[in-house]
Amino acid sequence: MATAAAIAARPAGRRAEAFSLGPFLLVPASLLVVAFLAAPLVVLFRYSFNRYSPREFMIDAFTLENYARFFTDTYFIGVLTTTVQVAAVCTVVSLLFAYPLAYLMARTESRWKSALVIAVVFPLMVGNVVRAAGWMAVLGNEGIVNHTLLSLGIITQPIRLMYTPFAVYVGIIAVVLPYMILTLQSVIEGIGRDVEEAAANLGAGPMTTFRRVLLPLSLPGVIAGGTLVFILCMNAYATPVLLGGPQFKMMAPALYDQFTRTTNWPFGAALAFILMTSTLVLTIVGTTMLSRRMHHRKLEAAPR
Repeated sequence: MATAAAIAARPAGRRAEAFSLGPFLLVPASLLVVAFLAAPLVVLFRYSFNRYSPREFMIDAFTLENYARFFTDTYFIGVLTTTVQVAAVCTVVSLLFAYPLAYLMARTESRWKSALVIAVVFPLMVGNVVRAAGWMAVLGNEGIVNHTLLSLGIITQPIRLMYTPFAVYVGIIAVVLPYMILTLQSVIEGIGRDVEEAAANLGAGPMTTFRRVLLPLSLPGVIAGGTLVFILCMNAYATPVLLGGPQFKMMAPALYDQFTRTTNWPFGAALAFILMTSTLVLTIVGTTMLSRRMHHRKLEAAPR
Protein backbone atom coordinates (compact mmCIF):
# COMPACT_ATOMS: atom_id res chain seq x y z
CA MET A 1 0.00 0.00 0.00
CA ALA A 2 1.37 3.41 -0.94
CA THR A 3 2.20 5.69 1.90
CA ALA A 4 0.52 9.06 2.38
CA ALA A 5 3.77 10.82 1.52
CA ALA A 6 4.07 8.95 -1.78
CA ILE A 7 0.47 9.74 -2.74
CA ALA A 8 0.98 13.41 -1.90
CA ALA A 9 4.15 13.50 -3.96
CA ARG A 10 2.53 12.14 -7.16
CA PRO A 11 0.80 15.34 -8.33
CA ALA A 12 3.99 17.35 -7.86
CA GLY A 13 5.95 14.74 -9.83
CA ARG A 14 3.43 14.83 -12.66
CA ARG A 15 3.56 18.61 -12.71
CA ALA A 16 7.36 18.52 -12.84
CA GLU A 17 7.25 15.96 -15.67
CA ALA A 18 4.78 18.08 -17.67
CA PHE A 19 6.90 21.16 -17.07
CA SER A 20 10.04 19.39 -18.25
CA LEU A 21 8.28 18.20 -21.43
CA GLY A 22 6.88 21.64 -22.24
CA PRO A 23 9.89 23.04 -24.12
CA PHE A 24 10.26 19.85 -26.15
CA LEU A 25 6.62 20.03 -27.24
CA LEU A 26 7.29 23.47 -28.72
CA VAL A 27 10.18 22.27 -30.86
CA PRO A 28 8.22 20.85 -33.87
CA ALA A 29 6.02 23.93 -34.27
CA SER A 30 8.99 26.24 -33.73
CA LEU A 31 11.00 24.46 -36.42
CA LEU A 32 8.12 24.76 -38.89
CA VAL A 33 7.74 28.48 -38.19
CA VAL A 34 11.48 29.07 -38.60
CA ALA A 35 11.71 26.99 -41.78
CA PHE A 36 8.64 28.24 -43.60
CA LEU A 37 8.18 31.78 -42.23
CA ALA A 38 11.19 33.25 -40.46
CA ALA A 39 13.88 32.02 -42.86
CA PRO A 40 12.12 33.27 -46.05
CA LEU A 41 11.52 36.63 -44.38
CA VAL A 42 15.20 36.93 -43.51
CA VAL A 43 16.14 36.17 -47.13
CA LEU A 44 13.56 38.68 -48.39
CA PHE A 45 14.84 41.30 -45.98
CA ARG A 46 18.36 40.78 -47.33
CA TYR A 47 17.05 41.18 -50.89
CA SER A 48 15.63 44.59 -49.99
CA PHE A 49 19.19 45.96 -49.65
CA ASN A 50 20.32 44.71 -53.06
CA ARG A 51 20.41 46.71 -56.28
CA TYR A 52 18.19 46.01 -59.27
CA SER A 53 19.72 45.49 -62.68
CA PRO A 54 17.61 44.79 -65.79
CA ARG A 55 20.41 42.66 -67.21
CA GLU A 56 21.71 40.89 -64.11
CA PHE A 57 18.33 40.80 -62.35
CA MET A 58 19.78 41.57 -58.90
CA ILE A 59 23.19 42.74 -57.74
CA ASP A 60 24.40 41.86 -54.25
CA ALA A 61 24.89 45.05 -52.29
CA PHE A 62 23.96 46.74 -49.04
CA THR A 63 22.19 49.96 -49.91
CA LEU A 64 19.15 51.85 -48.64
CA GLU A 65 18.24 53.20 -52.07
CA ASN A 66 15.14 50.98 -52.32
CA TYR A 67 13.71 52.39 -49.09
CA ALA A 68 14.80 55.91 -50.07
CA ARG A 69 13.03 55.52 -53.40
CA PHE A 70 9.79 54.63 -51.64
CA PHE A 71 9.82 57.55 -49.21
CA THR A 72 10.78 60.07 -51.90
CA ASP A 73 8.22 58.90 -54.47
CA THR A 74 4.82 60.54 -53.99
CA TYR A 75 3.15 57.73 -55.95
CA PHE A 76 4.13 55.01 -53.49
CA ILE A 77 3.44 57.28 -50.51
CA GLY A 78 -0.05 57.69 -51.95
CA VAL A 79 -0.41 53.93 -52.33
CA LEU A 80 0.49 53.42 -48.65
CA THR A 81 -1.89 56.21 -47.61
CA THR A 82 -4.71 54.65 -49.62
CA THR A 83 -3.99 51.25 -48.05
CA VAL A 84 -4.12 52.64 -44.51
CA GLN A 85 -7.29 54.60 -45.28
CA VAL A 86 -9.05 51.57 -46.77
CA ALA A 87 -7.99 49.37 -43.84
CA ALA A 88 -9.13 51.91 -41.24
CA VAL A 89 -12.50 52.58 -42.87
CA CYS A 90 -13.21 48.89 -43.43
CA THR A 91 -12.28 48.07 -39.83
CA VAL A 92 -14.60 50.74 -38.40
CA VAL A 93 -17.50 49.87 -40.71
CA SER A 94 -17.04 46.16 -40.00
CA LEU A 95 -17.20 46.87 -36.27
CA LEU A 96 -20.40 48.91 -36.66
CA PHE A 97 -22.06 46.20 -38.73
CA ALA A 98 -20.75 43.26 -36.72
CA TYR A 99 -21.57 44.39 -33.18
CA PRO A 100 -25.40 44.20 -33.38
CA LEU A 101 -25.33 40.78 -35.07
CA ALA A 102 -22.68 39.49 -32.67
CA TYR A 103 -24.79 40.67 -29.72
CA LEU A 104 -27.87 38.98 -31.17
CA MET A 105 -26.00 35.72 -31.71
CA ALA A 106 -24.50 35.85 -28.22
CA ARG A 107 -27.78 36.55 -26.44
CA THR A 108 -30.29 34.56 -28.47
CA GLU A 109 -31.58 31.27 -27.11
CA SER A 110 -33.40 30.39 -30.29
CA ARG A 111 -32.96 27.00 -31.92
CA TRP A 112 -31.81 28.90 -35.01
CA LYS A 113 -28.62 30.07 -33.32
CA SER A 114 -26.59 27.29 -34.93
CA ALA A 115 -28.01 28.27 -38.31
CA LEU A 116 -26.89 31.87 -37.72
CA VAL A 117 -23.38 30.74 -36.85
CA ILE A 118 -23.23 28.55 -39.95
CA ALA A 119 -24.48 31.44 -42.10
CA VAL A 120 -21.68 33.66 -40.75
CA VAL A 121 -19.00 30.99 -41.16
CA PHE A 122 -20.12 29.82 -44.61
CA PRO A 123 -18.55 32.72 -46.58
CA LEU A 124 -15.16 31.78 -45.10
CA MET A 125 -15.37 28.51 -47.03
CA VAL A 126 -15.30 30.41 -50.32
CA GLY A 127 -12.09 31.92 -51.67
CA ASN A 128 -11.63 35.67 -51.93
CA VAL A 129 -11.37 35.48 -55.72
CA VAL A 130 -14.73 33.72 -55.99
CA ARG A 131 -16.36 36.24 -53.68
CA ALA A 132 -14.87 39.13 -55.64
CA ALA A 133 -16.23 37.59 -58.84
CA GLY A 134 -19.64 37.44 -57.21
CA TRP A 135 -19.46 41.14 -56.37
CA MET A 136 -18.49 41.84 -59.98
CA ALA A 137 -21.77 40.22 -61.02
CA VAL A 138 -23.65 42.34 -58.51
CA LEU A 139 -21.98 45.72 -59.11
CA GLY A 140 -21.30 45.57 -62.86
CA ASN A 141 -23.11 47.71 -65.42
CA GLU A 142 -25.24 44.67 -66.27
CA GLY A 143 -25.27 43.51 -62.66
CA ILE A 144 -28.12 42.98 -60.24
CA VAL A 145 -27.99 46.46 -58.70
CA ASN A 146 -28.11 48.39 -61.97
CA HIS A 147 -30.63 46.00 -63.49
CA THR A 148 -32.97 46.43 -60.51
CA LEU A 149 -32.66 50.23 -60.50
CA LEU A 150 -33.28 50.40 -64.24
CA SER A 151 -36.31 48.11 -63.96
CA LEU A 152 -37.81 50.29 -61.23
CA GLY A 153 -37.20 53.44 -63.26
CA ILE A 154 -35.03 54.99 -60.56
CA ILE A 155 -32.17 55.54 -63.02
CA THR A 156 -32.09 55.89 -66.79
CA GLN A 157 -28.58 54.58 -67.37
CA PRO A 158 -26.30 52.26 -65.42
CA ILE A 159 -24.37 53.69 -62.49
CA ARG A 160 -20.64 53.05 -62.48
CA LEU A 161 -20.07 50.93 -59.42
CA MET A 162 -17.31 48.61 -60.59
CA TYR A 163 -13.68 49.74 -60.54
CA THR A 164 -14.38 52.37 -57.90
CA PRO A 165 -13.25 52.75 -54.26
CA PHE A 166 -16.84 51.96 -53.23
CA ALA A 167 -16.59 48.50 -54.81
CA VAL A 168 -13.29 47.86 -53.02
CA TYR A 169 -14.75 48.89 -49.65
CA VAL A 170 -17.80 46.67 -50.15
CA GLY A 171 -15.71 43.69 -51.24
CA ILE A 172 -13.19 43.92 -48.40
CA ILE A 173 -15.86 44.45 -45.75
CA ALA A 174 -17.70 41.37 -47.01
CA VAL A 175 -14.48 39.36 -46.63
CA VAL A 176 -13.53 40.48 -43.11
CA LEU A 177 -16.98 40.86 -41.54
CA PRO A 178 -17.29 37.21 -40.39
CA TYR A 179 -14.00 37.46 -38.48
CA MET A 180 -15.25 40.50 -36.59
CA ILE A 181 -18.63 38.93 -35.84
CA LEU A 182 -17.22 35.68 -34.49
CA THR A 183 -14.61 37.45 -32.35
CA LEU A 184 -17.16 39.79 -30.79
CA GLN A 185 -19.66 37.00 -30.25
CA SER A 186 -17.22 34.92 -28.23
CA VAL A 187 -16.44 37.88 -25.95
CA ILE A 188 -20.05 39.04 -25.50
CA GLU A 189 -21.11 35.51 -24.56
CA GLY A 190 -18.72 35.75 -21.61
CA ILE A 191 -20.47 38.87 -20.28
CA GLY A 192 -23.24 37.89 -17.87
CA ARG A 193 -26.78 39.01 -18.55
CA ASP A 194 -27.08 40.03 -14.89
CA VAL A 195 -24.73 42.95 -15.53
CA GLU A 196 -27.12 44.45 -18.08
CA GLU A 197 -30.10 43.67 -15.88
CA ALA A 198 -28.44 45.43 -12.94
CA ALA A 199 -27.82 48.51 -15.08
CA ALA A 200 -31.46 48.50 -16.20
CA ASN A 201 -32.65 48.17 -12.58
CA LEU A 202 -30.57 51.23 -11.70
CA GLY A 203 -32.40 53.28 -14.34
CA ALA A 204 -29.98 53.05 -17.26
CA GLY A 205 -31.55 53.01 -20.71
CA PRO A 206 -30.42 50.72 -23.53
CA MET A 207 -27.92 53.23 -24.95
CA THR A 208 -26.53 54.07 -21.51
CA THR A 209 -26.18 50.38 -20.70
CA PHE A 210 -24.35 49.83 -23.95
CA ARG A 211 -22.07 52.84 -23.53
CA ARG A 212 -21.29 52.47 -19.82
CA VAL A 213 -21.47 48.70 -19.32
CA LEU A 214 -21.51 46.50 -22.41
CA LEU A 215 -18.99 48.34 -24.57
CA PRO A 216 -16.27 48.64 -21.86
CA LEU A 217 -16.64 44.97 -20.97
CA SER A 218 -16.47 43.93 -24.61
CA LEU A 219 -13.45 46.10 -25.47
CA PRO A 220 -11.11 43.07 -25.46
CA GLY A 221 -13.21 41.65 -28.28
CA VAL A 222 -13.21 44.98 -30.09
CA ILE A 223 -9.42 45.12 -29.82
CA ALA A 224 -8.93 41.52 -30.96
CA GLY A 225 -11.43 41.75 -33.80
CA GLY A 226 -10.20 45.16 -34.90
CA THR A 227 -6.59 43.98 -34.92
CA LEU A 228 -7.38 40.89 -36.98
CA VAL A 229 -9.55 42.78 -39.47
CA PHE A 230 -7.09 45.66 -39.83
CA ILE A 231 -4.23 43.27 -40.64
CA LEU A 232 -6.36 41.44 -43.22
CA CYS A 233 -7.41 44.73 -44.83
CA MET A 234 -3.86 46.06 -45.00
CA ASN A 235 -2.76 42.93 -46.87
CA ALA A 236 -5.78 42.59 -49.17
CA TYR A 237 -4.84 41.64 -52.72
CA ALA A 238 -7.52 39.87 -54.78
CA THR A 239 -10.37 42.23 -53.90
CA PRO A 240 -8.59 45.51 -54.80
CA VAL A 241 -7.30 44.00 -58.05
CA LEU A 242 -10.64 42.59 -59.23
CA LEU A 243 -13.01 45.28 -57.92
CA GLY A 244 -10.79 48.35 -57.97
CA GLY A 245 -9.23 47.88 -61.37
CA PRO A 246 -5.74 48.88 -62.49
CA GLN A 247 -6.15 52.49 -61.37
CA PHE A 248 -6.86 51.64 -57.72
CA LYS A 249 -3.58 50.72 -56.06
CA MET A 250 -2.95 49.25 -52.64
CA MET A 251 0.31 47.98 -51.21
CA ALA A 252 -0.19 44.25 -51.79
CA PRO A 253 -0.95 44.58 -55.53
CA ALA A 254 1.84 47.17 -55.88
CA LEU A 255 4.51 44.89 -54.42
CA TYR A 256 3.17 41.96 -56.44
CA ASP A 257 3.70 44.01 -59.59
CA GLN A 258 7.32 44.58 -58.59
CA PHE A 259 7.94 40.84 -58.30
CA THR A 260 6.10 39.79 -61.47
CA ARG A 261 5.82 42.58 -64.03
CA THR A 262 8.95 44.64 -63.48
CA THR A 263 10.89 41.79 -61.78
CA ASN A 264 12.44 44.36 -59.44
CA TRP A 265 12.82 42.01 -56.49
CA PRO A 266 14.91 44.34 -54.29
CA PHE A 267 12.32 47.12 -54.45
CA GLY A 268 9.49 44.61 -54.09
CA ALA A 269 11.16 43.22 -50.96
CA ALA A 270 11.47 46.75 -49.59
CA LEU A 271 7.76 47.33 -50.25
CA ALA A 272 6.92 44.10 -48.45
CA PHE A 273 8.81 45.12 -45.32
CA ILE A 274 7.43 48.66 -45.40
CA LEU A 275 3.93 47.17 -45.54
CA MET A 276 4.75 44.72 -42.75
CA THR A 277 6.26 47.42 -40.55
CA SER A 278 3.42 49.87 -41.17
CA THR A 279 0.85 47.21 -40.30
CA LEU A 280 2.71 46.25 -37.13
CA VAL A 281 3.25 49.83 -35.95
CA LEU A 282 -0.34 50.95 -36.63
CA THR A 283 -1.71 47.82 -34.97
CA ILE A 284 0.40 48.34 -31.85
CA VAL A 285 -0.56 52.02 -31.65
CA GLY A 286 -4.27 51.26 -32.07
CA THR A 287 -4.35 48.42 -29.56
CA THR A 288 -2.34 50.46 -27.05
CA MET A 289 -4.75 53.38 -27.28
CA LEU A 290 -7.79 51.13 -26.86
CA SER A 291 -6.15 49.26 -23.98
CA ARG A 292 -5.43 52.52 -22.17
CA ARG A 293 -9.00 53.64 -22.77
CA MET A 294 -10.25 50.36 -21.34
CA HIS A 295 -7.96 50.77 -18.33
CA HIS A 296 -9.20 54.33 -17.67
CA ARG A 297 -12.80 53.19 -17.90
CA LYS A 298 -12.14 50.46 -15.35
CA LEU A 299 -10.58 53.02 -13.01
CA GLU A 300 -13.54 55.35 -13.43
CA ALA A 301 -16.01 52.53 -12.76
CA ALA A 302 -14.12 51.22 -9.72
CA PRO A 303 -15.73 52.04 -6.36
CA ARG A 304 -14.00 54.71 -4.28
